[in-house]
Amino acid sequence: MSRVAKMPVSLPAGVQISASNGQVTVKGAKASVTVAIPPAVQIDVEGNVASINADSIKRNPMASGTARAILNNAVIGVSKGYEKRLSLVGVGYRAAAAGKKLNLSLGFSHPIEYSIPDGVTVETPSQTEIVVKGADKKMVGQVAADIRRFRPPEPYKGKGVRYSTEKVVLKEAKKK
Repeated sequence: MSRVAKMPVSLPAGVQISASNGQVTVKGAKASVTVAIPPAVQIDVEGNVASINADSIKRNPMASGTARAILNNAVIGVSKGYEKRLSLVGVGYRAAAAGKKLNLSLGFSHPIEYSIPDGVTVETPSQTEIVVKGADKKMVGQVAADIRRFRPPEPYKGKGVRYSTEKVVLKEAKKK
């Protein structure tokens, strides 16, 4: 039996959950998120606590633990939101957010223009910092990974786009 699925999800004030046909819609103060839940899993909402039905845990324990984690991420997303911070390391590396586009200058012969998907906002507090925010944890992580993929940090000088918490281990240069 899944230990994760047995834990209830506490709902902050102003968060509502509605489930139908394998889709769960979580509405909160910041946004509304619709996530897919495996069809064998049933969600019970009582007051300010949501829990996975015990029958669905016995029938499908793996899916019930995953469903509980997805539901918890959606509740946190609509109440607090998620954010990922990226930093640009390198001479001449710049980022500028303009509407639904992110303009990147990463040392290539051409500038890179990245289209920001709906449900995610991108801010650039400085030219070398990018902040990706949104209510959907999966989407925020995917957008941050897409931006990082343009120029991942290289192992000799450490230049590139990296997460702010990422530690890049530098290799030693070739000796003569």
